[in-house]
Amino acid sequence: MSVTWLTEQLSEHGITLTAKQQQQFQTYYDMLVSWNDKMNLTSITEEHDVYLKHFYDSIAPSFYADFQQDYSICDVGAGAGFPSIPLKIIYPELQVTIVDSLNKRIQFLNQLADNLGLENVSFVHDRAETFGKGDYRESYDIVTARAVARLSVLSELCIPLVKKGGRFIALKSSKGDEELEEAKFGIGVFGGKLAQLISYELPEEAGERQMMIIEKRSLTPKKYPRKPGTPNKAPLLEK
Repeated sequence: MSVTWLTEQLSEHGITLTAKQQQQFQTYYDMLVSWNDKMNLTSITEEHDVYLKHFYDSIAPSFYADFQQDYSICDVGAGAGFPSIPLKIIYPELQVTIVDSLNKRIQFLNQLADNLGLENVSFVHDRAETFGKGDYRESYDIVTARAVARLSVLSELCIPLVKKGGRFIALKSSKGDEELEEAKFGIGVFGGKLAQLISYELPEEAGERQMMIIEKRSLTPKKYPRKPGTPNKAPLLEK
């Protein structure tokens, strides 16, 4: 059983899964696969792959960064809930907000949260550019993104949501350091500064991952994020 595999892997990092948490991951997997038939949530559906490349991969950042308090977390473009829902299962005290531009995914997340019995979670149907201009600007302890967009784009979407003194945690595959070089200028403009770049390997030679922890040192200038679509089309780069 893949949940047994996950339990064993996490125990090596000092995380003990309860019977309730094991059941939550099993329910998560079942719902992910059944809803995936109706909408495109993930291209990874084989059970062990989901446990390794989605569940374990989402939890791994907590081996290197602190999630063990009642932090407010905003997960930008989380799709089917990665990484914030696996983190919420492990650390129930987290207060999680997910922002996603596709309403179908929000419907899935609402149903998922009900079935998993999660509290202090909210799911917002919005563009990150618009959400970052609203009432929740500069209000989160941690903002996460495990998205495919380049770091130069993600920084403009995510850093405005981080409160001063908080952290933006970007999760990338092995080429994160290349993206970081390109994104450094914009990160500074948005009020951030790189605190740590951490590289680690997934089990079973499933690939290298990089986690960038960016601290929010100063408030983001009011003109950022720019209007929807602009960060992607014209990321802020050093001229």
